[in-house]
Amino acid sequence: MQLAAEQSMASVGFCVVSTTKRGYPLEDATHIALRTVRRFLENHGNSIETVVFTVTDTEEPVYKKLLPLYYPRSEEEEKASLPLIPADIGNSEGEPVVPERQIRIAEKPGTLEDDSEEESLESDLGQVGNHAFARMEGDVDKQRKQILQGQLSEAAMHKQHQRNYNRWLCRARAEDLSDIAALKALYQTGVDMCGRTVMVLVGRNIPVTLIDIEKALLYFIHVMDHITVKEYVMVYFHTLTGEHNHLDSGFLKNLYDIVDTKFKKNLKAFYFVHPTFRSKVSTWFFTTFSVSGMKDKVRYLDNLQQLFTCIKPEQIDIPPFVLEYDARVNGPYLPSQSSSL
Repeated sequence: MQLAAEQSMASVGFCVVSTTKRGYPLEDATHIALRTVRRFLENHGNSIETVVFTVTDTEEPVYKKLLPLYYPRSEEEEKASLPLIPADIGNSEGEPVVPERQIRIAEKPGTLEDDSEEESLESDLGQVGNHAFARMEGDVDKQRKQILQGQLSEAAMHKQHQRNYNRWLCRARAEDLSDIAALKALYQTGVDMCGRTVMVLVGRNIPVTLIDIEKALLYFIHVMDHITVKEYVMVYFHTLTGEHNHLDSGFLKNLYDIVDTKFKKNLKAFYFVHPTFRSKVSTWFFTTFSVSGMKDKVRYLDNLQQLFTCIKPEQIDIPPFVLEYDARVNGPYLPSQSSSL
C-alpha cells in the first residue's frame, strides 16, 4: 500500500497473506489484511481507486464473511458487524501488537557513568537515547510516512493530479450537460488584439441556487479542455448580477484545484467587466489567499470602452442587456476613443 501511494498508482492487488504451508490461521490473517488496508485508506486513500484481494475457492468464504466488518455497505450492515469485530484491532496502522517485539534502545547500554547503577540502568532502558542509531535516523519507514503525509515528489503529485483531472474530463464527456449549455453562461467568441481565443462568462446567466453545481463544473471542463491547449483570455460580465448568481468561493477553489495545469498556464488575462466594490474585495481576497498565480491576471474594467482597447467589438459577442446597461451608465460607445494594446 505504501508503494502504491508513493508510485501514484491507482490500483493495487493482493494475494492472500496466509498459506497452509506457513500454518498461520486463515481467519486471523484475513482480519489483519482487511483492517490494515482499511486503516491505510482512511489515512492515505485519496489517490487509491481500487484494491483487489485475489483469493482461492477455499479462502473466498472467509473473505466474504469478514469484508462487511471492515467495509460495510450500509448503516444496517455496519450495526450488524460491530459485535463481530475482534477485541484486538491492532495499532494505528492495523498491525498486530506484540509486546515482546517492542524494543527499547539505549545510547550506551552497559556503560554506567556514575555509582547509581540501578538509576542509570533504568534511565538507559526506559528511554530512547540521543544517539543517531537510537533516534533511528534515516529510517525508511519514517521517510515513507513523510511522503504519505503529503511530501510527495513534484512528479508524483503532477501524475496524481493529471489522473484526477482525466476522471473529471471523462465524466464531462459522458454526461448530458445540455441543461447547463442552455444557460449560455459560457461560450467561445473571437480573438483579442494578440490573436488569443476569447472565452465569455456571463454572471447573470448562472442561477447558482437552481442548477447542479457539479454539472456546472463538468460543463466548464468539457468546454474549456480544448481551448486551454493554447493561450486564451476570459471576459467575465458581472453586469446586473444578484446574490443568486454569485458562485461560492469554495466551489471556485475546488474548480481551480481540479483543472489541468494548462488552464492556469495558458490563461493570459481575466477581464472583470462592470465590477462592484464588493466583488472587487471578494476577488482580491480569493486571488490573494485561496489561489496562486491569478491575482496579476485580473483586470477590472468599468466600461466596455476599456474592454474594446483589448478586444475589438466585432470579435466579441456581448449580451444585449450588457450593452444596454453600459450605454445607460457610461454613455454610447465611441470607436474613435479606442486604441489597441
